[in-house]
Amino acid sequence: MDTLESLRSKSEGAKDLKSVVTAMKAMAASNIVQYETAVSSLADYYYTVALGIVAYFKAEKIEGISETKAIKQNKEKQICAIVFGSDQGLVARFNDAMADFVTTSLKALPGKKIIWAVGERVALLLSDVGMPAAKLYPVPNDVNSITPLVTKILNRSQQSNEQSAINEFYIFHNQPKEGVGYTPVMQRFLPLDEKWKDSLQQIQFPGKLLPQVAGNKSDTLFALIGGYLFVSLFKACAESLASENASRLAAMQRAEKNIGDLLDDLNKKYHRLRQSSIDEELFDVVSGFEALKDASSHKN
Repeated sequence: MDTLESLRSKSEGAKDLKSVVTAMKAMAASNIVQYETAVSSLADYYYTVALGIVAYFKAEKIEGISETKAIKQNKEKQICAIVFGSDQGLVARFNDAMADFVTTSLKALPGKKIIWAVGERVALLLSDVGMPAAKLYPVPNDVNSITPLVTKILNRSQQSNEQSAINEFYIFHNQPKEGVGYTPVMQRFLPLDEKWKDSLQQIQFPGKLLPQVAGNKSDTLFALIGGYLFVSLFKACAESLASENASRLAAMQRAEKNIGDLLDDLNKKYHRLRQSSIDEELFDVVSGFEALKDASSHKN
């Protein structure tokens, strides 16, 4: 049974928890801003790189891209999924939704599946469904930490692609929705194919003059492709982090409301119990007074 002391203790604990939740909510809101700003700033960079690649195709009159068949006879095709999740909790179904989406999407692709996970929690969920992570990377804790992670994954993926150790790469991450929430998305990363070329060429090259490639052509193309791959990974990571913090913010807002409701309930119980205690004390005083009064009357 609750006592005044136990209710007071519960109330103080709830207030302490609410202050922690409020601090985490403020931190999540602040993080969302920096990651959304990073994604927004990538738009101009991506557009410039894409224009450069389109200009190269036009200047070199490249009509199509033929995908090289690197799979040897009797060798199973290998597909790598680069999955962005989280290392920390309090993100509701952020990792669960991603793990479910990866599992469903990869089932539709033939070949052996290899998982490169960014985040321990999504890696554990994928391991539970029979997809253990071959590589595990820590989640960046700020915008400046994204570049080293992206560089590491990019170098490793290009090396594996050149050695034909892995035939295809796909990126999986949560992408913020307009307004509230996020949605899991999938993007083919490597190798670059005809579909990728067609999507780029939907961008209209500004101006009527035909572009020209200055300097070494292979070096120019290598730099442009490198920039495109880098911005693709960076954008996926930044969007995932923005979605993670948005999910954490929503979870903290729900927690803050629940704690507020709990505090209201505890305060009502406390005041009700205190009033009941006061009433009992008054009743005891009145009863004592009446008893003394009756005793005095009998003596007289």
